[in-house]
Amino acid sequence: MSGTATRKRSEPWLHRWSRPAIVALTLFGFSLTTYLTVTHFFGQKTALCDVQGSGCDLVLSSEYAKIFGIPLTIFGALGYLTLGLLAGLPLILKKDDPKAQAQLKELANFLMFMVSSSTFVFSGYLMYLLASGSIGGQSQVCLYCISSAATMTAIWVLTVFGNTWKDVGNLFFTGSIVAIITLTATLGVYANQGKLAAQSNSYAGRLAQHLTATNAKMYGAYWCSHCDNQKRKFGEAQKLIPYIECDANGVNPQTALCQQKGIKGFPTWEINGKLLSGERSLDELAEASGYTGDRN
Repeated sequence: MSGTATRKRSEPWLHRWSRPAIVALTLFGFSLTTYLTVTHFFGQKTALCDVQGSGCDLVLSSEYAKIFGIPLTIFGALGYLTLGLLAGLPLILKKDDPKAQAQLKELANFLMFMVSSSTFVFSGYLMYLLASGSIGGQSQVCLYCISSAATMTAIWVLTVFGNTWKDVGNLFFTGSIVAIITLTATLGVYANQGKLAAQSNSYAGRLAQHLTATNAKMYGAYWCSHCDNQKRKFGEAQKLIPYIECDANGVNPQTALCQQKGIKGFPTWEINGKLLSGERSLDELAEASGYTGDRN
């Protein structure tokens, strides 16, 4: 009994508290990404995005915020959930056999290192995109993105320094392989997104993303020539327009929504709860939606 107590007392405080700390951090990250996922699917305005100097609405609606059309926040939530389960597993599953408990902890530590290294590298790449101007043509400040990256970094640091490793050299060799694979896969996945993002870096592209982020809508019909003219004003960025098809014979029609909104003619814009009928210039749409970005 005294030997066990001595071992507990001699165990570094960081090793004792790293797991509970990681569980707490994953709960925060999971809550953050789940909130962003819910606001995305329900078309709600994201809190703090209207703070002066914040570009989170532009970032969260950009092509880089999706992978294969799926919001990146879903993958983030799954990553946090996985890390939380791995960190909490040895705390929940208590083995009577000390050797079995040690093996369980060692396996959980290794898997946690693999996952956290991958998410750490991926978060670093996203921070590079924010700082390099790849999104919106200039560096962006996204409080949610920075918070998530800081959380992932903290989890990785606690995983590395909050556990005892038998072979540190082999650990970091494995980490290097994971980092290379993650970065290569990320560049491959985002290759197509980069082409779409280039279109979104124009004034029209940034405005279209802003309209999407602020839950604006353009109601139209596939046969409407004025709707085509409106789309052409956005040039190559017209695919980014938050367009709603009102004719039942069109592609992905939302006729019921158009009727609910009382749409009488096309195109009709819904911006900040107000309906604006007819074709509008980009500047008119920018003024109506409160767009404050670069118009060059």
